[in-house]
Formats: sequence, structure tokens, C-alpha cells
Amino acid sequence: MMIIDYRLPSRWLMLLSLACSSLASEIVLAEAWQLQTVSVRARVSGTTTLGKAQPEEFQEYDIAASFRRSGLNITGSGWEAGIRLIASAGLLRGVGKNALVVSLLPVLSIGSADGRYMLDAGVGVGLLSRHRFGRQDYGAPSQFALTLGASVPLYKSYGLGYRFMHYSDAGIHGSDTIGADFHMIELLYSY
Repeated sequence: MMIIDYRLPSRWLMLLSLACSSLASEIVLAEAWQLQTVSVRARVSGTTTLGKAQPEEFQEYDIAASFRRSGLNITGSGWEAGIRLIASAGLLRGVGKNALVVSLLPVLSIGSADGRYMLDAGVGVGLLSRHRFGRQDYGAPSQFALTLGASVPLYKSYGLGYRFMHYSDAGIHGSDTIGADFHMIELLYSY
């Protein structure tokens, strides 16, 4: 399996994070958000995709809510592009230790106008109540969070999704810190 070294200079990552935060605050002020989905998620794989191999194995279970604004209709096709905000809170468990993990991610999305088919990607922030687990040190409680997700309808308002999450301090707290990848399955309820 190919491992991608994605490390950017910290100043570029901080600028990217600042730009995403600024964009998110402009969006929040511009128009009211509507609740789109609520989901429960669980980690299903420990495969390292980005950065260094993880020395410890983790489980993560959380609940998430996504909020959307009216999207940009793509030429009357029944599909729209837009910006969503995903907030989550849950349990991160590794080497017998538990931590609270919360994240807030603005994402760019494309999907059906009813929100049942969705693809999204974004960068935001994550907070961990513990950042050291055995041999793995995330570097600090505050993390950059990267996500990529997809969902499809299952039955009526229920859907099934895949979400990739990556937490990392991007080397800001030293070159010996290691982020973690989470391949997650989610069960969604759409409003």
C-alpha cells in the first residue's frame, strides 16, 4: 500500500485553516443553517492512508450532525453543490485509554437536491481530551481534521455512508507526532 506524505509547512496549514474558519464564519452569518442529517458512526478499519503508520490501534464511535444552506442548483439536474457544516462528538479509545473527541468541519458537497445522495470533502478542527495513547502521541489536544465522505439512501429517510477522517497536528508540535486515520461506516437519518 502506498503511503502519502502530505506534510505541508505549518504556516501553510495554519493559513488554510484560517481561510476555512473565515469562510465558515461568513457562511454562518450570511444565512440560516438547516439540519440535514444526524448519524452514528463507528471505525471499521485501522489502515493508514496518510502520513506515518500508526503504532497503536484505535476505536472511535461518535454521533454527528450536518447542517446545510440552500445549495447552488446545477443546471436543473436535480443535483446541487453547496457548503455543509459537520459537527461530531464521540469516544476515541486506544491502549485501554478513553478520550472525548469533537470536531467541526466545513465541507464542500455535491449531491441530490433532497440530500440523500452526497459526496463531500473538507478541512476543519478536532479536539481530543487526551493526546497520548501508549506509543502514539498526537502532539496536542487540538488537531487539524480532514474528511471525505459519501452516502446513499437505504430506506425512506435512512441512509448508509462511508467517512474517512484524519486527525493530525501537521508536525506543528514536533516531527515525532503521529496522526491517525479513521475509516468509518455511518448510519444516517435525513431531515
